[in-house]
Amino acid sequence: MASLQPSRPASRLASVLIFLISVALTNAATVVYDFNITWVTANPDGMADRPAIGINGEWPIPRIQANVGDHIIVNVLNSLGNQSTSLHFHGLFMNGTTHMDGPSQTTQCAIPPGSSFTYNFTINQPGTYWYHSHTKGQYPDGLRGPLIIHDPENPFKGMYDEELVMTVSDWYHDQMPGLLDFFMSKANPTGAEPVPNSALLNETQNLKVSVEPGKTYLFRMVNMGAFAGQYIWFEGHNMTILEVDGVYTHPAEASMIYLSAAQRCSFLITTRNDTTENFPIVASMDTTLFDVLPDDLNWNVTGWLVYDSASPLPAPAVVYEDYDPFDDFTLVPWDNQTLYGEPDQTISLDVIMDNLGDGANYAFFNDITYVAPKVPTLYTVLSAGDLANDATVYGTYTHPFVLEKDQVVQIIVNNLDSGRHPFHLHGHHFQGLLRSEDEAGTFQDANVTEDDFPAIPMRRDTAVLLPDGHMVLRFKANNPGVWLFHCHIEWHVQSGLMATFVEAPLELQKSLTIPKDHFDVCAAGNVPTTGNAAGNTVNLLDLTGQNVPPAPFPKGFTARGIVALVFSCLSGILGVAAIAWYGFAGMVADSEGQAAAAGNSKELPPQQPVLAASDSDDAPAQRDEITAVSGGGGGKEAAA
Repeated sequence: MASLQPSRPASRLASVLIFLISVALTNAATVVYDFNITWVTANPDGMADRPAIGINGEWPIPRIQANVGDHIIVNVLNSLGNQSTSLHFHGLFMNGTTHMDGPSQTTQCAIPPGSSFTYNFTINQPGTYWYHSHTKGQYPDGLRGPLIIHDPENPFKGMYDEELVMTVSDWYHDQMPGLLDFFMSKANPTGAEPVPNSALLNETQNLKVSVEPGKTYLFRMVNMGAFAGQYIWFEGHNMTILEVDGVYTHPAEASMIYLSAAQRCSFLITTRNDTTENFPIVASMDTTLFDVLPDDLNWNVTGWLVYDSASPLPAPAVVYEDYDPFDDFTLVPWDNQTLYGEPDQTISLDVIMDNLGDGANYAFFNDITYVAPKVPTLYTVLSAGDLANDATVYGTYTHPFVLEKDQVVQIIVNNLDSGRHPFHLHGHHFQGLLRSEDEAGTFQDANVTEDDFPAIPMRRDTAVLLPDGHMVLRFKANNPGVWLFHCHIEWHVQSGLMATFVEAPLELQKSLTIPKDHFDVCAAGNVPTTGNAAGNTVNLLDLTGQNVPPAPFPKGFTARGIVALVFSCLSGILGVAAIAWYGFAGMVADSEGQAAAAGNSKELPPQQPVLAASDSDDAPAQRDEITAVSGGGGGKEAAA
């Protein structure tokens, strides 16, 4: 009879694992943040005071910091008074805690004014992240901040002396509710997105970064903007990329990078060995995204690497040629993760912009524009029983896809639009297998095979799809939860460019318990928490009453239109006959008369400039200094 006792090597291995786990638990901390979300007044570009959403009476809002393995608790009180809210911790996988991911009506109910809500999760990934509201296009009004997870095992920690956190963003002088009302209206049938008023560095302008000669700095840079991608460079200095979106990479040299909304990049900059000059830092908004360029728009923001505060702060050099940033699809992950095998499920999504019957312009994946369900999708998972595996219960307009545990999933995105789109996947990194050039057409027309994909693809959580091109992404469904896939231009989120991935729903039913305060905010907002997307608890396959978008324009002619067309045609024929009769009844016109034709001309708009216009040193904007940040968690700590 075989022994039930473990072998000696297995026993030793178990002892080592227990020891390592106990050490990790001993070193972990519980990092607590108490956030009272309120209105404050802000004027980051020195041009206009406006209401902004702050935390604990301050804006910019606090940075969240922790170490790998730490437990984070964020206690939220919504004191806005007139708006609901939520927090999404962008890029964190939320393993085992999908209900802490944050998108309203996806994994939770929005937090109504006066209500409290607790986010409670453990960090198991290092890197550069950010957090922001995921409710009704709210975060551009200020509810956005960096989230940094330090790593004691960082493979590059001996390569730099200090760590700096820097954000780029865009800023609007008007509040989002009014801008959204206009954007999603028949007064804006082309879907032209509101153009930001300013670009910001660390939520200000004329930023000064004090540096010392001969040192190496790790810059953690985050684009927290609503719309604009940004070209970024440091005059007189090169960057060495070490991380994107929480993924360590083999070092890669760059003179300029491009960060779309929601992307992050960490890089080294080694300072010069003298202090005779200060050097501009330039972030330049990607103006190809804008339908118009307002006359007063300066799409650049300038900061400085300051070696000597007594020396001048030079204007940046003018850039006459096209920008040529580093191609992130050439990055190689540090762990050399090879290409996932051929997909078990392929999801093909065509990006389309079109008008619906209310006259407004909407964004579509295939023929579906996202509309939030009546019941948050996660709560439908937990109340649907075996039907949780049937995508029908999640509603037509959440555009749901049910994924099996550990499937390899391939996403093909075809851009049938002439703009760039930064696509973000919640709960995962994806491998970037292929990104076409501009105007390359659809993937289906590209004649690509498995052999054309890289053996070790780049990996991140947000990637830019180029105009009229295509992109192929691949990930492993190893994180049960409800995860959105969406464009991270906030205007396109609101116009419906989202899909929902419901991953291993029956596993979720076995493992997940929703805290009481989550249900309390639903009750306060009168949001149902059981049933299908329509709130139906009797027949979950019956979607009668689900939330729907406006109806499309009628195809062909309606009955009224046919009658109108017939009478219009008859009137036209009678009119032509009358004119002919009158002409022949009168005098014969001179057959050789001459007619003068006036030519029409259309003035083309001026070519979009690519110059790096500088900010003047005496601009009426706030000046802030950036200080070095060392590792370690912030907030209130208590040993776990």
